[in-house]
Amino acid sequence: MYLSGVGTSTPTARYTKAECLSAFQASDWYAKLDARAHLIARTVLQRDNGIEARRLAVDALADVFTIDPNTLSQRFAAHAPALAADAGRRALNQAGLQALEMDAVVVSTCTGYLCPGLSGYVVERLGLRADVQALDLVGQGCAAALPNLRLGHSLLTSGACRHVLSICVEVSSAAMYLDNDPGVLISACLFGDGAGAAVLSRQVQPDVRRIEWVDSTSLVEPDHRKALMFEQRDGMLRNILSREVPALAAQYAQRVLNTLLDHHGLTTSDIQAWIMHAGGRDVLLALEQRLALAAKDLRYSAAMLREYGNLSSAFVYFVLQAALADDVPGGWWWLSSFGAGFSCHGALLKVDE
Repeated sequence: MYLSGVGTSTPTARYTKAECLSAFQASDWYAKLDARAHLIARTVLQRDNGIEARRLAVDALADVFTIDPNTLSQRFAAHAPALAADAGRRALNQAGLQALEMDAVVVSTCTGYLCPGLSGYVVERLGLRADVQALDLVGQGCAAALPNLRLGHSLLTSGACRHVLSICVEVSSAAMYLDNDPGVLISACLFGDGAGAAVLSRQVQPDVRRIEWVDSTSLVEPDHRKALMFEQRDGMLRNILSREVPALAAQYAQRVLNTLLDHHGLTTSDIQAWIMHAGGRDVLLALEQRLALAAKDLRYSAAMLREYGNLSSAFVYFVLQAALADDVPGGWWWLSSFGAGFSCHGALLKVDE
């Protein structure tokens, strides 16, 4: 399998963490929450938490604090199809392929629900063929990009498809929930809205950089499911985020990485680019320490986190796009995502100069 094109999309509205704090303090929610919650919000949004700004699918930050099932559902329905299709269109343009050449589209999300699924809206907006295989994956959280790409790989290697469009889209502002729980509050300060897409091809496309998917593996540990997950409460999604997440992410990321490096007789020094999901600044620091990396090795993840926040499943497409735009040397690249489950996935890519 080859990645022929990558595209990303975000809402146009950019909000800094300082603006987010001001909007929170001006909202009705500020009086509803206790003094400890106020302290947590100020601490996260005033210190260097690795995030400077986020893109949110609202016209004004005050809209974020209208939190009820109907408003959130409508926000997801209005923005998820548009973001997904826009990212897909940009990936197609980079690949130099037409929408009618796609044999399948795989769409992942965890921040909302539509029936018919998001894939049907993407088919409509991009003008994909009526006989395209349209597949929806839900509930895999921040880790979803790699399972999505692995499904694309299976469709290609089975001979059923020549080209597959892979899309992850998250409208985190449609999964807003507030209460006094520290994990809930921190989540509200971390996540942004956006979509990422990649065109996957059975053969190398002309005039594009050769990015070959060589091998991949996954690890799912249900014993740690409650460390990071959504639960349904009051008809809305409530994020559970525990303090153990950075250590878990680093631990499982190392196990997944070592599995493939050992299989191919490689070491970390052979990896030219690290395309890593970033749950937050503390997660990046834990990854850096556990994998014995330098800060510069995770610079693209850190840069995307600082500008967009945690984009959940869409994040690694942004990191891959940043590395490609910077003309990182070819060779072995490592692509990895982790999240709810607790799950972690990794893929070894071979990239030409």
